[in-house]
Amino acid sequence: MVQLLSCFEIADYFIWLANETGSFISHLKLQKLVYYAQAWHLALYNFPLFEEDFQAWVHGPVIPELYQKYQSFNWQPILKEVDFPQLPDNILAFLEEVAKEYFACDAYELEQMVHLEEPWQKARANLPADTPSEAIIQKEWMQEYYGSRAQEENQ
Repeated sequence: MVQLLSCFEIADYFIWLANETGSFISHLKLQKLVYYAQAWHLALYNFPLFEEDFQAWVHGPVIPELYQKYQSFNWQPILKEVDFPQLPDNILAFLEEVAKEYFACDAYELEQMVHLEEPWQKARANLPADTPSEAIIQKEWMQEYYGSRAQEENQ
């Protein structure tokens, strides 16, 4: 049985990286980075990185518990001291790859990207753009969608 991490451990990696690089990371950007980490882990390794589910909120995928933890920062950068994450080496290497792809994007760019992708759209089920939703973005949808993207990139 694989030991799953928590979304908070993955979030701490990205907050640590923002601190190390002097980068701006809002809770909106943090949610998207954690989402892409989960999505690509499902696609490449066929099992989740962590158990928590994302909901298809107006501004993209959100884990409510993670949102609650950082909502007080509003649109400001998350200012929190985080030690270097104590994660397995293979997970750190994987998160570095996710960061190479997505970390330079700002929150708005990441939001626009996920809005164009099937898992979020499927969970939203044609709701108007500004209608709140707590619909779960199913891990299977993420695995299928990003798995097919990974296959396309490898061809």
